[in-house]
Amino acid sequence: MRNSKPILIVDDDSVDVMAAKRAMRDAGVDNPVVHKENGEEALEYLRDLGSHEPCLILLDLNMPKMNGIEFLKAVKDDETLRRIPVLVLTTSNEQSDVVTCFELGAAGYMLKSIDYEEFSETIKAIDRYWTISESPIAVAGTTDGVCAKVG
Repeated sequence: MRNSKPILIVDDDSVDVMAAKRAMRDAGVDNPVVHKENGEEALEYLRDLGSHEPCLILLDLNMPKMNGIEFLKAVKDDETLRRIPVLVLTTSNEQSDVVTCFELGAAGYMLKSIDYEEFSETIKAIDRYWTISESPIAVAGTTDGVCAKVG
């Protein structure tokens, strides 16, 4: 992703979060990582005017308080947040979850592997895609995309 904007991870499983951070570090992703344990905390973070808007949200579905689908709906219904790409990264392979997430505007849906090497390859693929992907301008007056490559 290669810019200074944070990546927001919304996931209640600390082991998965540590694996994601490690895989990003191994892939050379140096974006700051912000972690929130559920959808409520993540929405509060995103709506805080002092927060830096993330270039990407990695979202788990199975969480307490506000699950991933509820969070995704709230983000995509919010005029100021809807352009932030949300990539679902979860253990749920239920077809109904896949369909619902895409209907709500998810940018992608990927399964978490319990095998670190496979999980690391998924994170590398995410990095490659979002490094070269063109995205809507996140802040008026800037010329880089949401997760544009800086270098």
